[in-house]
Amino acid sequence: MKILVSGSHGLVGRALVRSLTNDGSEVIRLVRRERVFGSPEVSWDPKRGTIDGKQLEGLTAVVHLAGESIAEGRWTDEKKRRIRDSRVKGTQVLCEALRGLSHPPKVLLCASAVGFYGDRGDDLLTETSEPGNDFLADVCVAWENATAPAKEKGIRVANLRFGIILSAKGGALAKMLTPFRLGIGGRVGDGKQWMSWITLDDVVAAIKLILTDESLSGPINMVTPNPVTNSQFTEKLGEAVSRPTLLPIPAFGVRLAFGEMADALLLSSQRVEPVRLKGAGYQYLEPELTGALHRVLRKESSKAHAG
Repeated sequence: MKILVSGSHGLVGRALVRSLTNDGSEVIRLVRRERVFGSPEVSWDPKRGTIDGKQLEGLTAVVHLAGESIAEGRWTDEKKRRIRDSRVKGTQVLCEALRGLSHPPKVLLCASAVGFYGDRGDDLLTETSEPGNDFLADVCVAWENATAPAKEKGIRVANLRFGIILSAKGGALAKMLTPFRLGIGGRVGDGKQWMSWITLDDVVAAIKLILTDESLSGPINMVTPNPVTNSQFTEKLGEAVSRPTLLPIPAFGVRLAFGEMADALLLSSQRVEPVRLKGAGYQYLEPELTGALHRVLRKESSKAHAG
């Protein structure tokens, strides 16, 4: 396969590129700088709306993962604009370019998030559930709608609604490990909010399935079938690092520290079911949280010893 990947230096992108390359696929990186002559890269500038369209001809697939980090820095008006534009405008630029190709790819996988559903308490959410009504939900709706030009071209489009991706290399878990290992971790708020999660290894394996399974299109919940509450997650992580978890963080403290981002990322509840992946017969490498945490920590430990 000849696959274009945006966001190739992010948490998912790095792992995916490595796995695809090991499988023998030709991976081309979509980069926001001038292309190095002869390198497997395509240049684009999503802010200016430019992309080297000629270099997109003849691709087998596109995996679009690029977007401004939502977990770095407080959500000022400018930060929220960058979060939205990097996803919506960037996707529009890419999909318009794909629509204009003579030989378009067969499939486009575009990142999204379970933030699509908003804060939904104990509701069990599937790919057919209605969107929420907060900032992240609005961004996700616009993000997914921005793939319309690719669909109009006849490209199979899958919108990957990622949950919390467990990895010691980045994302939420990597930030949690230090305080939990110091014995100062604890539940957030009342701990009743649901957390829908998946390991990085399962993300990569599921993406590879979606690339080849022509029955999979539209929204796909990229989570395990076993969401947990924040209290349950806290308990399991404490057990995994052999530390107590006796210091809860009150909701007002989280809001004071992180502002609007606290409600959207730390206090919001999404109990998500991966109906589409299960229906496609995907077999999870680690469907249970205890095994998943130990898998992630083992990989971190083995690489540290190897280094």
